[in-house]
Amino acid sequence: MTQFRYLTGLIGRDIQASLSPMLHESEGDAQGLRLVYRLFDLAADGMDAGDLPRLLDAVQLAGFAGVNVTHPYKQAVIAHLDDLSPQAAQIGSVNTVVFQHGRRIGHNTDIQGFAENLRAGLPSGSRFGKVVQMGGGGAGAATAHALMGMYVGTLTLFDPNGARAAELCAALCALHGDGRAVVGQDLTAALADADGVVNATPLGMAGYPGSAIPQDLLRPDFWVTDIVYFPLETQLLREAKAAGCVTLDGSGMTVHQAAGAFEHFTGRKADAARMAANFHAALTGGTRR
Repeated sequence: MTQFRYLTGLIGRDIQASLSPMLHESEGDAQGLRLVYRLFDLAADGMDAGDLPRLLDAVQLAGFAGVNVTHPYKQAVIAHLDDLSPQAAQIGSVNTVVFQHGRRIGHNTDIQGFAENLRAGLPSGSRFGKVVQMGGGGAGAATAHALMGMYVGTLTLFDPNGARAAELCAALCALHGDGRAVVGQDLTAALADADGVVNATPLGMAGYPGSAIPQDLLRPDFWVTDIVYFPLETQLLREAKAAGCVTLDGSGMTVHQAAGAFEHFTGRKADAARMAANFHAALTGGTRR
């Protein structure tokens, strides 16, 4: 029997292929909750970052429990919130906004989602001495902090925005130890003795074709993971697999961050295993909602 009703959603750009509505609504159904999850695709609606304030006003006034936030607004949304969880404040990135007692509280469940995916998805004994990460935006901040928490020796960070990369590296070093995060200068040199590669850019998403790593720089002793999940096998992962690398797609991160967001929205603990089964069923031909 349905007991409670929740309005939720996702704010982002070029997100029509998102499986987040299915993930949240199917978990709500399983728990006897009437949960509606709506996409707010600013590209499709002819809006941009300047429209975030009025969009947040609208969903808050409409009685939404909260919204997820994805590329490219995980950092831009912070200026329009009343408070941040300690973790969101620490990394300067928000992927979940909860409306509570007239206030907007920003959270980040990407760190947990990424770390859980690595722990469960990479082979036992995988090395984390030196890792190269592509991308230092909102998602990249979360993955970088997760990697530091997993005792990566040195993280080399590449981002087209040099100032953003430097700022993130400084924050990582201040929290996790001097010299553990450095701004990348030469990708070939950084990959020469790397153990793993993380793509935290939108490259590979539907609407953002391409790969963050040139194919000829991939070596079979790498592990390679991508935060993109649609398509599940990005160009990077396809080329890495052909090169003999251990590869890990973004589905686990997506499921675990969604489970965390579901708990923030509803106060109910999500069944991550059930969400993962629903997610993969949808990807392999099940019903999407």
